[in-house]
Amino acid sequence: MTHVLAAETVGNPTINISIFIAFVIVTMVVVIRANKKNASASEFFTAGGGFSGPQNGIAIAGDYLSAASFLGIAGAVAVYGYDGFLYSIGFLVAWLVALLLVAELLRNTGRFTMADVLSFRLHERPVRMAAAITTLVVSLFYLLAQMAGAGGLVALLLDIHDRTGQSIVIAVVGVLMIAYVLIGGMKGTTWVQIIKAVLLIIGAAVMTFLVLIKFGFNLSEIMGTAQDKIATSTDEAVAARDVLAPGARYGGSLTSQINFLSLGLALVLGTAGLPHVLMRFYTVPTAREARRSVVWAISLIGAFYLFTLVLGYGALTLVGPDRILGAAGKENAAAPLLALELGGTVLLGVISAVAFATILAVVAGLAITASASFAHDIYASVIKRGKASEHDQVRVSRQCIVVLGVLSIVLGILANGQNIAFLVALAFAVAASANLPTIVYSLYWKRFNTRGALWSMYGGLLSCVILIVFSPAVSGGPSAMIPGADFSWFPLSNPGIISIPLAFILGIVGTLTSPDHGDPGRNAEMEVRSLTGVGAEKAVAH
Repeated sequence: MTHVLAAETVGNPTINISIFIAFVIVTMVVVIRANKKNASASEFFTAGGGFSGPQNGIAIAGDYLSAASFLGIAGAVAVYGYDGFLYSIGFLVAWLVALLLVAELLRNTGRFTMADVLSFRLHERPVRMAAAITTLVVSLFYLLAQMAGAGGLVALLLDIHDRTGQSIVIAVVGVLMIAYVLIGGMKGTTWVQIIKAVLLIIGAAVMTFLVLIKFGFNLSEIMGTAQDKIATSTDEAVAARDVLAPGARYGGSLTSQINFLSLGLALVLGTAGLPHVLMRFYTVPTAREARRSVVWAISLIGAFYLFTLVLGYGALTLVGPDRILGAAGKENAAAPLLALELGGTVLLGVISAVAFATILAVVAGLAITASASFAHDIYASVIKRGKASEHDQVRVSRQCIVVLGVLSIVLGILANGQNIAFLVALAFAVAASANLPTIVYSLYWKRFNTRGALWSMYGGLLSCVILIVFSPAVSGGPSAMIPGADFSWFPLSNPGIISIPLAFILGIVGTLTSPDHGDPGRNAEMEVRSLTGVGAEKAVAH
């Protein structure tokens, strides 16, 4: 059964590729037009702080609503039901935590990158180096997920089922990402995010409306029919799942339940440590516009995650579990297959182009964040000791984008076939372990010092990455990244429950064992700036 379904051509490959190409052409024109003012570091990294609150809010939603949100969560709900929807809840709550804890305070204190904040009252060079390294690693993990999504999506739509063909697709996405960022900088990337966010939310809303029409706007009927549908699966393990109750994926053994807690912790705390989301707040000119960004972003993100519940159960009901799991891309194919069922090849092509746009826009945002961190924090502040010109910073950033693009292509090929929401959850675990404790301590604890920051960042990063490498996510099972090998000794797929508390503890121990009590003047200045925004506008306009 699975082999027959895997050979199915989804939609019309010619129509699908035509819509893809049309989107790439339109967005590339936008990016080229945005390239007219990209000479300074401020223009290239943060668009000169020239976006309004609503514009930035839509772009933040575009950055946050990645391929994991659309393809991964819809697929997870379609295959696991209630447990899959927990990704939506986790991502939404995480966004609220990020806003309440750190977002505006970070924006008021920094200029280009997260390291600006962390090094404000600590020893600059070692802290900038650590912050830049964690930013690069988090960005790579996130890029991994987006590239894997690109491979699965385009493989499904262009009827490419061999690994070599899918690898070529991932390479093309990487090249397009490099082109977007090299040409457009943050300004071009932001406009792509805005276009993509509008298309994604409208597309998801239309599909949700069509699903609800089929069931007379009765959500209970959709979910009840979904439970009946899962029972018809030819796979006994899938047919036995209760998609209306907890436990389809994270029930059963104690290890599985602990893994669920670990996942939840990573999702809820991870956003507040994601550099590419936090960097968006530097693209607005004032603290007031930053707050307006928040209102727009929360409204759009909240609405979208409600759509994923209907889309997931709708895909399970109208497409069926066997067809989803048998398609190229597996779980990630649920939303495109639902589009095909609802509106034929044209809707499939449009929705798939939106998903493709989602991937391109997010990887472009990740690339510019990582490259800005390397150029501004490592090259300018550490290697050149603050003596690098803005022209040199932009040049080094462009070179870094090329290297990062190549790395993301290689890693994306390795991760091809994994559920994107699961891969993003790993990126969240790294962000929450390596970045969040130091951000929170820097903003809220006056005694916090350089040793505490370094122990927390490096300890959180290393523990998280090591546990991921030796977890079932990488080896030891058929769904692992390296299915033919088994070197896993850590039982949890997501290490957040270990690495996040460890990073917080290391920050406390490092601080208390150091005689450094910091500079009271800098501590007071940072507190005033973070709470009021005084000095932030001057820093952005510099």
